Amino acid sequence: MRKLVKFLHTVAACGLVGALTAYIVVLAFAPQSTPQSYAEMRQTLSALSNYMLFPSLGVGLVSGIVAMMVHRPFQDPRWVWAKALLGFSMFEGTLAIVQARANSAAEEAQRIASGSGDAQALAGIIANEWMALGAILALSAAQIALGIWRPRLGSR
Repeated sequence: MRKLVKFLHTVAACGLVGALTAYIVVLAFAPQSTPQSYAEMRQTLSALSNYMLFPSLGVGLVSGIVAMMVHRPFQDPRWVWAKALLGFSMFEGTLAIVQARANSAAEEAQRIASGSGDAQALAGIIANEWMALGAILALSAAQIALGIWRPRLGSR
């Protein structure tokens, strides 16, 4: 059971970082010259968020919690609890910021492409998008670092 949970957690981390990287690549390099191509790019980002980023995050969070339950040595160290808190922060941030904005921006971009949308509304939705992606990526890197190096984080 322990190896299965570790495998799921590792695969989820790979999926999460891969989805964030793909999101950034699409956002930076996809054609955006016409309203239709911009709407298609936003649809791609929404699909990445819905089918890769969010599921990977969910599997990672659940497998991390299960690892704490089934592997007794993971119940006491502070690095494990710090990792769990970061996991919940990532889940909240990804759900509230990245996924919600990806879906809202895709819908508004599609309305703009069809002639009925509002460019100001879209600008409000995607404000600070790069900063949010950077924050989630930084949390991911911290999670991976804690899992690899397992620092003591003080005495207990």
